Amino acid sequence: MPATYRKKPVVIEAVQITERNTSVVASWCHGRVRGTKLPASERTVQIDTLEGEMSGRIGDWIIKGVQGEFYPCKPEIFAATYEQVTTDG
Repeated sequence: MPATYRKKPVVIEAVQITERNTSVVASWCHGRVRGTKLPASERTVQIDTLEGEMSGRIGDWIIKGVQGEFYPCKPEIFAATYEQVTTDG
């Protein structure tokens, strides 16, 4: 019979891709901006992930995992999975 498990709480770093920050995000995650001649809303950030090359679009989040790996995450999945950590001070 299967047992029940709870996902361990893990703190990650993440940045949401916007029309204004594609280059900054790509630099942070060692990725590349594709579509630089297209309107900003159509650009993507290409990332080499553990599963191969993936792309993040405007509105997607780029997550830095616990082992330093990067991967994109759709905003609705991010919102359902993560909450912002607040620090006092």
